[in-house]
Amino acid sequence: MADAIQDDTPPIDPENVPNRPIIMACLMLATIMQVLDTTIANVALPDMRADLGASLDTINWVLTSYIVAAAIVTPMSGWLSNRFGRREVFMVSVIGFVLFSMLCGIAWSLDTMVLFRLLQGVFGAAIVPLAQNFMLDINPRERHGQAMAVFAAGIMLGPIIGPTLGGYLTESFNWRWVFYINVPLGIIALAGCMTFLPKTPKSKVNFDFIGFAALAIGIGALQLMLDRGSDLDWFSATEIWIELALAISGFWVFLVWIMGVEKPFIDPKMFLDRNLSMGLLFIFVIGIVLLASLALLPPMLSSIFSYPTVTTGLMMSPRGVGAMIMAILIGRLVKFIDLRLLVMLGLGMTAYSLYIMSTFSPLMGPRLLIVSGVIQGFGLGAVFVPISTLAFATLDPKYRGDGTALFSLVRNIGSSIGISIVTALLTHNMAVNHSEIVSSINPQNLQSLLGSGSGMSSEQSSYVLNNLATQQASMIAYLDDFKFMMWITLASIPLVWFLRKPDYQSQGSGKEAEEGPILE
Repeated sequence: MADAIQDDTPPIDPENVPNRPIIMACLMLATIMQVLDTTIANVALPDMRADLGASLDTINWVLTSYIVAAAIVTPMSGWLSNRFGRREVFMVSVIGFVLFSMLCGIAWSLDTMVLFRLLQGVFGAAIVPLAQNFMLDINPRERHGQAMAVFAAGIMLGPIIGPTLGGYLTESFNWRWVFYINVPLGIIALAGCMTFLPKTPKSKVNFDFIGFAALAIGIGALQLMLDRGSDLDWFSATEIWIELALAISGFWVFLVWIMGVEKPFIDPKMFLDRNLSMGLLFIFVIGIVLLASLALLPPMLSSIFSYPTVTTGLMMSPRGVGAMIMAILIGRLVKFIDLRLLVMLGLGMTAYSLYIMSTFSPLMGPRLLIVSGVIQGFGLGAVFVPISTLAFATLDPKYRGDGTALFSLVRNIGSSIGISIVTALLTHNMAVNHSEIVSSINPQNLQSLLGSGSGMSSEQSSYVLNNLATQQASMIAYLDDFKFMMWITLASIPLVWFLRKPDYQSQGSGKEAEEGPILE
């Protein structure tokens, strides 16, 4: 949009940004703080339910309110930063997020908790896209790959360590500390940003209320449908049909509106940039694989392998270690290797890790869990960094605010859709597998299955075998889910070649290639 500049603030000069390492550290601290909250509260729900007097159904609104609010507000971050200044919006977002995190910690009822979580999601929605926007703005284009390596490490680390940290805080202190932990992190991030974060120009941007309202209805209804579908048995419930109709209607009105209005809420011309469009597709796949696998593993390790909460967290940590190592390594390689090859490598490693996971057995030790976790971390790190770089490599900087907002939104929607799909498949396959296994058991082979010397009555034998059948049916269903995600990952590999190689990779000078790590 061609808008008049409101002030004389010059654009950020990426070649002349003082205290760049400190700025990046503060941005990443705020990012990790926000991303942690997508998973850290999950493990504390049982304790919350007891303290707040909630039922099994209503306690889920603690998660739903945050997810829906964040999803609706995220697309606004581009408009808000243009209208009021990116620095100002970022700091207000951090202040609001920290304030409502503290209020969540002192919530005295379910109603107040849901309200505070909703407002926490409203203020936290802009943190990640604005942090990514700043990371791109304060670094020269040829160093965007290194900047995105730092950004990717934080984005992937948060959801992975969230359940572990949440479980530790809940067991060692109480559930309120999963929210209090945000306070010191936010204060440090805020102090650094207030001191060092550069200002950006403000523009007179008209707010397209109809476009935003249509998109908000579509996103909100979709997120509600995905979040509540498994609890309501999906399309057997009237609520899900209503939410589906609202989602389709909202997105349809939004698309028709932005194609015809002069200054739409999101300019459709930005999607003509092939790298942005393909980058959104790939980050959607990453969202499915990353959080869907994270949603499946803890209940599998708990119910089938009988791991306690702390051990389950430790078994998840290799993904975070692998992702961080690969992100740092990729940050050093982006100047020398075609980013598209790195994406293919990452997708291949991710698919291979899912193949390993599809061979899990209830009798195995922790070795395969660790190996598959490290490989998956390597793979996701090798995909996220190049995709985060390629998506904005050819995009006009005037679209960067909306682009980073959509990048964050699509990743979160991919996560929600992925979790909903694998959960629905898991439930369906468990029922089918259990029925098939039990159907092969009859009075004639009942004692032979348990051994003739078991000394159990027919009722006891049936109970034991039913438990074993349930465990086996669950394990097979988990393996089918991992295989399903493997095929999704493999199917996305040919699309890599629709991405365009950044010009600086072929034109960058030797000096640029030798500049070294971004934080050094």
